Amino acid sequence: MPRQLGELEDAVMTRVWQWNRPVTVREVLEDLQRERSIAYTTVMTVMDNLHQKGWVRREVEGRAYRYTAVSTRAAYSAALMNEAWSHSDNPAAALVAFFGMMSAEQRDALRDAMRIVSPDAPEVVDHPADDAGPETER
Repeated sequence: MPRQLGELEDAVMTRVWQWNRPVTVREVLEDLQRERSIAYTTVMTVMDNLHQKGWVRREVEGRAYRYTAVSTRAAYSAALMNEAWSHSDNPAAALVAFFGMMSAEQRDALRDAMRIVSPDAPEVVDHPADDAGPETER
């Protein structure tokens, strides 16, 4: 299970995921410099660390490496959620609390996801009296 990315690792991986193509340290550096002052060697070290941790693979192109994400941001997020949930002493209560924090849009996304992974599952609907409340089966 992956551990949560650090702040700079996440900033680098965000670009790798968004661009969805092989990237160089220079490209990431130039984009990061729009937000912060950062050295080339710092970005190079972070990308090397991400390679060592298995987040990116790299191929030599001329005198530079091109880095590509090994998995998607969605897969990373799912793994973090699964890790957190699996360490709960009461997984059902953790899910209820998590669902209670969701916005209406997130609940819609959850329903869509459930239809994809379990098309025969019963439909869930929000309580009409309380849009932020728990959901029940139809």
